Order: sequence, then C-alpha cells, then structure tokens
Amino acid sequence: MAIYSKQTIPSDAEALPGREQPVSLTGRHFVHGRSLMAPFPESCEVIYFGMGCFWGAERLFWQQSGVWTTAVGYAGGYTPNPSYQEVCSGGTGHAEVVMVVFDSGVITIEALMKLFWESHDPAQGMRQGNDVGTQYRSVIFTTTRRQQRVAEASKEAYQVAMTRHGKGDVTTEIRQAPSFYYAEEYHQQYLAKNVNGYCALGGTGICLPPVSNSVLNQVSD
Repeated sequence: MAIYSKQTIPSDAEALPGREQPVSLTGRHFVHGRSLMAPFPESCEVIYFGMGCFWGAERLFWQQSGVWTTAVGYAGGYTPNPSYQEVCSGGTGHAEVVMVVFDSGVITIEALMKLFWESHDPAQGMRQGNDVGTQYRSVIFTTTRRQQRVAEASKEAYQVAMTRHGKGDVTTEIRQAPSFYYAEEYHQQYLAKNVNGYCALGGTGICLPPVSNSVLNQVSD
C-alpha cells in the first residue's frame, strides 16, 4: 500500500481503488435493535457528523431522545466500500462519520448542531486531539436544504464564539451528503460492546451562541 499524507486528502486519481462489495452487517443496532439501514420512518431525517473517532461520537448521538438510530461509517472521500485500514492509511479521502437518523418532531436539527459543536474542537484541521489524520477531520454532511442552512449559520455563530475566546479558525467542512459506506460490524455501537473502550470525545468548553430564527427560517424544505 502506498504511503499517504496524514494531513492532505488524496485526489480521486491518487485514492485507493476500493471494491464493489459492501461490508457485511447484521443490520441491527446493538443497543436498541432498530435497523441501521433504510427505509427509516417517514418522520425521520438523516444527517452525517464527523468529529474525530466515530466510536464516542456515535454514543453521544444514540443517547439522545428523538434519535431513532445511528451507525458509523466513512464518507467524503473517493474509495468505494473502503476498509478501516484503508481509511486510516489516508488513501481514501474519507472521514469517520456518524449517520444520525432523527425525528425532527422530537429533537431539532438545532439541538443536534449544539451537540456537534460543543462536543469536539472544530479548529484542529486534520486531527482531533491525539488522533491525527484526514479521517479525523470535522465535517457535516447534510440531506436537506434546511439542514445545510442551519449548519452554515451555526458554524458562523460558533466561529464568533471561538474567536472571542482566542481560538483558531473553524475548519469544519459542510456540504450535501456524499456516498456513505458503513464501517465494519465491530465498529458499530463500539462503546456499547466495549464499555471500557477508547473515547477521545471532548469539546472546547465554548457554548454555541443562539442563532437568529430569522436566519434559520430563510430556507425550508
């Protein structure tokens, strides 16, 4: 396997070739037994968050009332159906992400954004704490226009708060969701299966300021 940079996302031409066959999964959430795969209830939306190692991030979201299910996987790169080892090599371009399926009538996208921003440091670039590499970068991949607008507005608000506290520039990538590839079975709900497992999740201690409703309501689906 070629040696890839831990700080630079490869181009499509440079990325590993991957494979056509997706990973084999039981398809059931280890904690509550709901499906990890579509179709999901009509009341639910899907969004993807990358905030460092996906083990702790997934637990954060599955614990929230209104989150119907979660799964971990890889997104934002080029290699189809990559393995964990390939992602960690830096040769796929993917970030480790959590798929969050939520009922917006129970938990709002604004509440999820608050959890996201306050639970990691979005100004670290291609790392999160001691975890270094392109797969640990901060990302939000959206599936609706309103999600996109809320994500962008909350990023602007969090940058103001970060600057006020002497922190650096927020590097979070926000865009429409690309292809999502499920991670291997042992990664799914890892911290429920391994109660003393590694969790590097931690924020800056800076709260997300309120975002104006007039801004958030500019776009609806």
